[in-house]
Amino acid sequence: MKTINVGLIGFGTIGAGVAKILSDNQGIIQKRLGATVRLAKIADLDIETDRGVQIEDGVLTTSVDDIIDNPEIDIVIELIGGYEPARAFILKALNNGKHVVTANKALLAKHGDELFGVVDEKRLSIGFEASIGGAIPIIRSIREAFVANRIQSIEGIVNGTANYILSKMSDENCDFDVALKEAQEKGFAEADPTFDIEGIDSAHKITVLARLAYGASVKCEDVSISGITNITAEDIECAREFGYRIKLLAISKCDGESIDIRVHPAMIPSDHPMANVNGVLNAIRVCDDMMDENILVGHGAGALPTGSAVVGDVIEIARNIISNAQDRVPASSFQNSEIKPIPLKDISTIESEYFLRFNIQDKPGVLSKISGVLGNHGISIESMIQRERGEKGDAVSLVMMCHRSSEKNIQNALKEIEQLDMVCGKSNLIRVEK
Repeated sequence: MKTINVGLIGFGTIGAGVAKILSDNQGIIQKRLGATVRLAKIADLDIETDRGVQIEDGVLTTSVDDIIDNPEIDIVIELIGGYEPARAFILKALNNGKHVVTANKALLAKHGDELFGVVDEKRLSIGFEASIGGAIPIIRSIREAFVANRIQSIEGIVNGTANYILSKMSDENCDFDVALKEAQEKGFAEADPTFDIEGIDSAHKITVLARLAYGASVKCEDVSISGITNITAEDIECAREFGYRIKLLAISKCDGESIDIRVHPAMIPSDHPMANVNGVLNAIRVCDDMMDENILVGHGAGALPTGSAVVGDVIEIARNIISNAQDRVPASSFQNSEIKPIPLKDISTIESEYFLRFNIQDKPGVLSKISGVLGNHGISIESMIQRERGEKGDAVSLVMMCHRSSEKNIQNALKEIEQLDMVCGKSNLIRVEK
């Protein structure tokens, strides 16, 4: 029976999950693949800490070169994350004729053009299913299952940390800080959760998905990003009263001429399937010209769910090696020569319905002035909630749902409203996605 030798760079949580799967499920892998996948080398700076996985003597090393320069290694798995030295390691592995599997969405979002170009030039394979949605097979679905379809939009809850926080705020009526602290205590959020709660992680993922879906070279720095730190328990409660739940969405829409791509909190109808994807689960909704919509839901993080996606890529590449099939599925879904720049829509040009929350002085004439400003900018009010009256002089909340309007008009109106003497502080805006 043929043996496929694999080298693993990075023996953290996901790396340990990969090692466990390859060890525990070796039998089922052999039966399905018709070959043995052998974890020949694991490189990490720390090879002393017990990861809870039995590793054969001689497998662990502190030198990445023991993997990248080893002629017996067929596939290199990169799980250290970040831009460098991950980029350098992957490029060297490819130039040494090795196939690569990675979970590094940040690297793919920033350096995807370069990496996919080398993969194409060397006629090798790169697997990155684990980079988006953990165990959800979204990459394979776009590249293979939906290959004949013209994808029109991809929207997703693709960050488990943010989804856990918003779910807890929704279900237990707690504040953001309380939900974040619990997420950290349970290991769902990093000590520094900035990438997750500010939407940066989601932006990396939607950048990669847009490339696969539309054949477009998209730069992550061009994605409009807003996080969830301004979402309050009051916003959550008002959303519920209006019939919505708040989720951090990564959104991309392509009309053939331009791409609307953004990350921000959004209200979605409470009866929509994605509104009820809670906790650390992820969900990705794909719409195209043939199947209308498909929603894929699953575990977006964790040692075994993400490790499962990594091993799935390893086995897919191993099948190509066994059958001597080169360059069977383009890394970018499209042929590399067909990847073209497509103009991105400025967020000021989009249209949406809007949820607005103002802190106002509780006195006569405030509502008429605010509604007057909105009307002057072509914005009509659908419904409104004024929270309980406060003590004399205290600010109270005024909440509105507005009919469909342009982003430019709503932002201009908000700037004008925030200059009014009776408006206290900055207002809050949440877009509605139906």
